[in-house]
Amino acid sequence: MARNGNCSGGDTAPIAFASGQGGIVMKVRSDSFDDNARIPGAFAYGVPDAVHHVRAGANSNPHLAWDEVPAGTRSFAVVCCDPDVPHTGSDVNIEGRTVPEELPRTDFYHLVLFDIPADVRQITAGSLQTTHGRSGPAAPHNARYGLNDFSSAGNDHYGYDGPCPPWNDQRIHHYVFTVSALDVERLPLRQAVNGKRLREAMAGHVLGQADLVGTYTLNSALSSN
Repeated sequence: MARNGNCSGGDTAPIAFASGQGGIVMKVRSDSFDDNARIPGAFAYGVPDAVHHVRAGANSNPHLAWDEVPAGTRSFAVVCCDPDVPHTGSDVNIEGRTVPEELPRTDFYHLVLFDIPADVRQITAGSLQTTHGRSGPAAPHNARYGLNDFSSAGNDHYGYDGPCPPWNDQRIHHYVFTVSALDVERLPLRQAVNGKRLREAMAGHVLGQADLVGTYTLNSALSSN
């Protein structure tokens, strides 16, 4: 599955593939949703509410599986990034206002997971524990979590936190799940690393990559799209 160019890390340089491996094509799929289809509410941080616009969802991570892995792969990294987050929040979730579709957007990471062993080929639904606090939880398969972008000063978010776009946004959001095959067993990173820093560390070590894209909106006017 070809990369769509989204969630490149903003001003970070595009991922450079390791020497000789640029022609390798990985595949990623999910039993939880189809490519370019709506993500079910079970895998969202926020779900629609008739009275308050939004309420807490189950926030479970979806299933992911990948194959056609390049020779020489020594680990994997998995990120989930939304490239459709409003660059400014002055109209976000404000009664009587909307977030225009044409408003400038920025990347927002919902999952940062790396040092996944080379023999792993899937992440089961609901297996990625979410922790809010000073220290991150242990990740499956002895992998490591980074911080997702729900983190704020004094409130670190590790693991997966699902979609919760503004309920008044005129744009349907896209959630890009990217699996990267790397030529190193462990990246020289501390656990409290964000998505942009992970992409910087992966540059030159990527043997192959694949994307799966899900869509989500809390805007009732768009929910049928």
